[in-house]
Amino acid sequence: MLDLTPSPTLPAAPGVGYKSRHFADLTEAPGPVRWIEVHAENYMGSGGRPLAQLRALSERFPVSVHGVGLSIGGERVLDRDHLARLRHLIDWLDPASFSEHLAWSTHDTGFLNDLLPLPYTEATLARVAAHIDQVQTTLGRRMLLENPSTYLAFEESDMDEVSFLAELARRTGCGLLLDVNNVFVSATNQNWDARAYIDAFPLDAVGEIHLGGHDEDEDDHGAPLLIDSHGRAVVNPVWTLYAHTIARGGPRPTLIEWDTDVPDWPTLRAEAERAATILETLEAQAHD
Repeated sequence: MLDLTPSPTLPAAPGVGYKSRHFADLTEAPGPVRWIEVHAENYMGSGGRPLAQLRALSERFPVSVHGVGLSIGGERVLDRDHLARLRHLIDWLDPASFSEHLAWSTHDTGFLNDLLPLPYTEATLARVAAHIDQVQTTLGRRMLLENPSTYLAFEESDMDEVSFLAELARRTGCGLLLDVNNVFVSATNQNWDARAYIDAFPLDAVGEIHLGGHDEDEDDHGAPLLIDSHGRAVVNPVWTLYAHTIARGGPRPTLIEWDTDVPDWPTLRAEAERAATILETLEAQAHD
């Protein structure tokens, strides 16, 4: 395990995925929003309005950087040029958090525009742990790893997802990003118990929680099929699962993730307000 200097922490309060159309609203009427998150790959350029706006926001809000292009689970070596661009972004922005996905998106020399699942085996564990070590060494800071949304299971897996993530955190010292909507999506698609997953999850390693929306469909047999789309409001069962998570693990920085069909600011802020209410209510109950 690497000896890493801890990064600054995000407040245990609501944050939102930043979109440029909300710049004025964030600066003038943030409501309960205490921090923002951006996708790393959108800010790897060398100037212009996006970087200027991000720099201005970073003076008012802690920032979380969320990567989507490292292919942590890929079989090939990590892209050194991509890592260098990421290091440059992290160095000048100095975010409170950096995270990536437990997924792969590369094959040979190609890049696939998707976050694909992995079999949970010892060989996969060793490869992902080595890649996490490389990222953390390059950035000089601890990263968070996000649980995926899944639609199938691999026959070759010899451990469950929670055990896999817990062992990665133990071996590498990385933290975990718990996406509660992903848990609900995966549990529905594969017919397992989402609450039992949360109960088994190493919540002490969680540095950030994500909440988002999903689309509803059916598979070829008429069974429910949920698609992690980030294009809708958070549904009530996910809010219930989130409240259960906070009740068990305590308040955590909580992101409202809405990346497609992005709504107006009042709609997004209302989602943040609902998260704030849950956080405040459960914290008050804990004090009582």
